[in-house]
Amino acid sequence: MRILTLFAALVIASIIALPAAAQLEGITNREAINALKLALERGTRAAVEQLGRENGFYGDPRVRIPMPESLRGAEKNLRRFGMSKYADELVLAFNRAAEAAVPEAEQTFVGAVSKMGVQDAKGILTGGETAATEYFRRTTAAALHDRFLPIVRRSTARVGLAQKYNEFSSYGVRVGLVRAEDANLDEYVTRKALDGLYFVVGEEEKQIRRDPMGSASSLLKKVFGALAR
Repeated sequence: MRILTLFAALVIASIIALPAAAQLEGITNREAINALKLALERGTRAAVEQLGRENGFYGDPRVRIPMPESLRGAEKNLRRFGMSKYADELVLAFNRAAEAAVPEAEQTFVGAVSKMGVQDAKGILTGGETAATEYFRRTTAAALHDRFLPIVRRSTARVGLAQKYNEFSSYGVRVGLVRAEDANLDEYVTRKALDGLYFVVGEEEKQIRRDPMGSASSLLKKVFGALAR
């Protein structure tokens, strides 16, 4: 309750601070507050639900985690010599680990909303198509990395591929064949999981802003429909 009270106070302040010409005729401060809250909740919930299930990453070519770019040559050789199974297992392990980690994001997003400042709230309400997503990336990436990494590590350890990957890629770094940021499997998967998460949050936010009339919420229709005019 304290979190919601603080959030409401901050957004009220942001609406009041807008120039008179920018205020939305016929829309109360409470409606604007609730619409912003619904939009943030809807985007993050949709992303978590979509990605945090089997094939959430692996089944979506937009966010599927591939072999690191610096290992694509090795992947091609494996496939050329009839060893596609090993490459496929590794890629599947990447994506299963990301799918296991994503449910951790919801709580962190809620915390980010509770810390939102007046300027942040104003920027989200009247900003670009992914203003909220950019706010979340700026304020949650470090915390989500720390939440995701142990889950990713446990997931990759279970399939027994992480150690082999790390040994191979460490050698690749030494001889200049693998980029340092891709040398650790768990760090690579965590980074790509975050990229996929923010991508899906951004897509949901853009949809709400572009087509508020298609939203299930009449309040979102009213507020974001007015902002779109």
